Amino acid sequence: MKPALVFDWNGTLLDDADALLQTTNTILERFGHPTIDLDTFQDHCDVPLSILFRNVGMSESEVAAVDRDGSAIFHDTYEPLADKAALRVGARAMLEFVRQEAASSIIVSNHIVAPLLAQLKRLGIDRCFDDVLAFESRATQYKTMSKGERLRRYMEQNDLRPESTFIIGDMPVETNIARDLGLISISITGGFVSEARLRAAKPDHIIHSYHELLPIVQAHGFFSNG
Repeated sequence: MKPALVFDWNGTLLDDADALLQTTNTILERFGHPTIDLDTFQDHCDVPLSILFRNVGMSESEVAAVDRDGSAIFHDTYEPLADKAALRVGARAMLEFVRQEAASSIIVSNHIVAPLLAQLKRLGIDRCFDDVLAFESRATQYKTMSKGERLRRYMEQNDLRPESTFIIGDMPVETNIARDLGLISISITGGFVSEARLRAAKPDHIIHSYHELLPIVQAHGFFSNG
C-alpha cells in the first residue's frame, strides 16, 4: 500500500515565515504599533491571522480594517515577498521521491488557490501534487469550509485510509486535524510557531528539516526500499 502525504503550504513547504513577519510588521506600523521580532511572532501566530493581529495589540476596529476589501492590505504586501521565498530545506528532494514512488502528495492550505498554484509553478514542483485544497478567493478565505473538513471530504471521495495518511504542518492546527481524522501527525519546526507550541500540541512526530521525514514514514512501514 502506498501512503498519502498531506502537506500544509505556508511555513511548511514554503519558507515564508520571514515574509509573513515582514507583512505583519508593515501592518503594525501602518496602525502605529511597534514592530515585533521572530520569537514574538512565533509565540503569537495563529489562524485566521486576525487572531495574530489581536495577539500583538491591534484593536478590533484595526483588525476589521485589515479584513476589509478582501484583506488587500495583507495580500498586497505579502505576495511580492512570498514570490522571493524558497522551499524549506530538503522539501524538493522529498517531493520528488514521493512522486517517483507513485505515492500521493496533497496540499491542504488556508491560502488561496490561484497564488498557491502560481508559487508551485514558479518553484517547479507543480507536478509533484495530486491535488491542492485551499480557499477559492480572498472573499472566501477563512469564511467557508475549514482545512480539516476540506481534507475529510477529500479523503472520503478518494478512499484515502487514515492509517496510511500523514499530515505535515508547522502549526498545532495540523496536529488537531490529524487527531480528529485519525491521521499520523508530523510537525516541522522553523515555521510560523515556536517549537514549544508544537510540542504542546503533542504531534506523533517532530522534525526540524525534511531530511528527517523519510525515516519516519519508513518506520510506519512505507517506502521500505527508499
